[in-house]
Amino acid sequence: MSFSSEIKEELSGQIPTARHCQLAEIAAILSFCSRVTEEENGSLGLRMHTENLAVARKYFTLLKKTFNIRLDVMVRQNKGIRGGRSFEVVSYGDLSAIQHVLVQNLCCKRAFIRGAFLASGSVSDPEKGYHFEIVCNSLEKVNQLCDMIGSFGIEARSAMRKKNHIVYIKEGAQIVDMLNVMEAHVALMNFENIRIVKEMRNSVNRQVNCETANLNKTVSAAVKQIEDIQFIKATIGFDQLPESLTEIAKLRLEQPSATLKELGQMLTPSVGKSGVNHRLRKLSLIAEELREHKEERLL
Repeated sequence: MSFSSEIKEELSGQIPTARHCQLAEIAAILSFCSRVTEEENGSLGLRMHTENLAVARKYFTLLKKTFNIRLDVMVRQNKGIRGGRSFEVVSYGDLSAIQHVLVQNLCCKRAFIRGAFLASGSVSDPEKGYHFEIVCNSLEKVNQLCDMIGSFGIEARSAMRKKNHIVYIKEGAQIVDMLNVMEAHVALMNFENIRIVKEMRNSVNRQVNCETANLNKTVSAAVKQIEDIQFIKATIGFDQLPESLTEIAKLRLEQPSATLKELGQMLTPSVGKSGVNHRLRKLSLIAEELREHKEERLL
């Protein structure tokens, strides 16, 4: 079962106690995945189509609790490679109350967003990435949905995909907030657990990469220091160097893998890290000057 299906399965078991919230959720489901049809007997029917059993069950239950109308449920086997099933709930009767639903209370906005997600929403597996979306068939619905989501302090964006408008959220923390708005608390905890583990893993990887880069930098610097010291030794020897530079030069050759701090602690008296670095930089400058003089003689 996909992560989206798990969320919808959880939401399908939540039936609002207040009738105005029931109406808001029904209105959202109808708005996002239904159509009006003329039946064989000439009456009008309202058909809600979905490939998710949990959504069909939730819609059927909401209508039964809210209206005293006749309902038919049809199950079809889809053609194609996937060969899944689709469900159609057909209602016959007066649903005029839904046409006049005002979604202003926060509880009703929660119900409407929940219904919209059940009808045409999805959330990607958080192990792979963070993406929440609801597909809309008109710009009017996009604006309505973005305004509702924004009332909870969540910034939803919109885009076009083929012929449909998409309301989407890509920030992990805001997807957590959306799951909370829809009251999908079990899914929220699962999402958060995965997100925390991923962030810890990424943090450890960044730290390891940083430490590796620093280690490589330290090793490269030590190799260059040893090359410079060996060049000085082979060219003029250590006798012409000040005592402090001779001391650090010999120590670096003896301790090629030691850090600057460790080298400083081995000196007598001990010297700080910046002091050791200063002496090694002087040796590097001397080596460069010797190389330049050597090139000039060759020319």
